[in-house]
Amino acid sequence: LVMGIRLKKNAVDLGIVAKDGPAMLSFYKDLLGFRHEGDIPFPMGGVMHRLWCGDSLIKIVVPQPSPEKFPERQGITGAFGFRYWTMIVENLKEIMTDCEVYGAEIITPVTTIRPGVTIGIVTDPEGNLVEFVEQE
Repeated sequence: LVMGIRLKKNAVDLGIVAKDGPAMLSFYKDLLGFRHEGDIPFPMGGVMHRLWCGDSLIKIVVPQPSPEKFPERQGITGAFGFRYWTMIVENLKEIMTDCEVYGAEIITPVTTIRPGVTIGIVTDPEGNLVEFVEQE
């Protein structure tokens, strides 16, 4: 018997394990404008930077010691598992321009995938895929 979950918050929190905490903070806080709540010690060693994207908490974890493996860099279909996350936005072209000026790798430039739905995909400093979607 499956009861399903009953959410207490209408958002999902996302943990991103990072090697370069300052670069990741710069991307998510300075470039994308996420609100930096603060930093706390990570229980298994290192630090967790806590940032808010709307009602979603983005936890950038910089463990000590640092793992050596990086994400696959072949785009969404390059490997199995969690490959990307999506934000629904209303200023896609501006975001993509800012990402390009910042130096983020553009995986998918501004592209209309079906009538009324336009996307852009970039990588953060460590190769994680970040998708922006604008809907009419």
